[in-house]
Amino acid sequence: MADEPGIDDAVAAAAFRRLLDHLRQRSDAQNVDLMGLAGFCRNCLADWVAEASAERGRPIGRDAARRAVYGMPYDDWKAQQPPATPEQLARMERSVARNRIP
Repeated sequence: MADEPGIDDAVAAAAFRRLLDHLRQRSDAQNVDLMGLAGFCRNCLADWVAEASAERGRPIGRDAARRAVYGMPYDDWKAQQPPATPEQLARMERSVARNRIP
């Protein structure tokens, strides 16, 4: 984010940590709902963390990145979530399709 005017890395890091805290508090916002509305979810954030760490020469694995994002092991978090409905899955598929570059 160093290229973004007005947003230095420390500010971006603080905002990201606040986003993670918010998502941890809002476990009712399922990943499928986030994907359906915004085209990204907690798993995406974890993937971005893992990719960014590798790009900066300090790689962490996907599981460690997920633990950092979820604040717990991913399998524990997933076990607490209700199954996605067909409507949620359809909305997610439509939203994710918009992420693809033609």
